[in-house]
Amino acid sequence: MYKPIDKSQHTFLDFNQPMGLHMNSDNRWIKMAGCIGNDAKPLRMALGALIIQTKFQFSNRELVEQLTENPYLQCFIGLPGYQEEAPFDASTLVLFRKRISAEMLS
Repeated sequence: MYKPIDKSQHTFLDFNQPMGLHMNSDNRWIKMAGCIGNDAKPLRMALGALIIQTKFQFSNRELVEQLTENPYLQCFIGLPGYQEEAPFDASTLVLFRKRISAEMLS
């Protein structure tokens, strides 16, 4: 059985300090942490999106539009509920293809 993973990006304000220590927002490590970037998308989302794209031969932009409009496709890629915003940008599919080979889709 899989354990649910907390997928939210934590900030220095969320960091647990059991002794009640204050985190300094000007600290060099805190500043660098803010520059690292966004959370990675889950494998289920990446694989699901590429399966849909392969099955229907959608362009990257059309796939994002379809995912934005269709709750069934959103469920398939692992979103917890319907959302009106695109789950990712069309350019993200290039990154998905780097993670997932064509053999995995067939």
